[in-house]
Amino acid sequence: MKSGCELYEDLFKRDISIEFLKEPHINTEVYKEALNNQIKIKLETGNKATDELMNTIIEALNKYTIELAKEQIKIVFDQAQKELEDLHIRTSEGMETAKRNGKRVGTPKGAKLTTKKSKEAKEIILKHCKDFNGTLNDIECMKLTGLARNTFYKYKRELKEDINE
Repeated sequence: MKSGCELYEDLFKRDISIEFLKEPHINTEVYKEALNNQIKIKLETGNKATDELMNTIIEALNKYTIELAKEQIKIVFDQAQKELEDLHIRTSEGMETAKRNGKRVGTPKGAKLTTKKSKEAKEIILKHCKDFNGTLNDIECMKLTGLARNTFYKYKRELKEDINE
């Protein structure tokens, strides 16, 4: 919540617009509007005490408007944090219930998940990588497959294991 509010304020100061799909009342445009709708008068009636009183009241109202907007932003981020924590709790409870009912949760240890993407990438690695009699080094092969470094080496290791079996 705290980091969300700080990020909001930082982006606002850098004149970056933020739109919240489910909480449009805290969009940066709404916040800007609150700033622009501040009372921009300075009374000069000739009576020093009256002028000071009225200008202090106007200044206090302007500060109140800004603090109210900040508080609304904080409430939304608090609510989002609570929803996230509730989601974690519900997920954990669901997993515990599934385990108690004898259901397996997650992928078994050591299981290899084969996807369309992994098959295609492994074919490219086998065809083009120098370790498999291709012409490309690892970096060039990574670029060709579009894989992240760790994924590339994981696939390469799996291919070597498959060959050795």
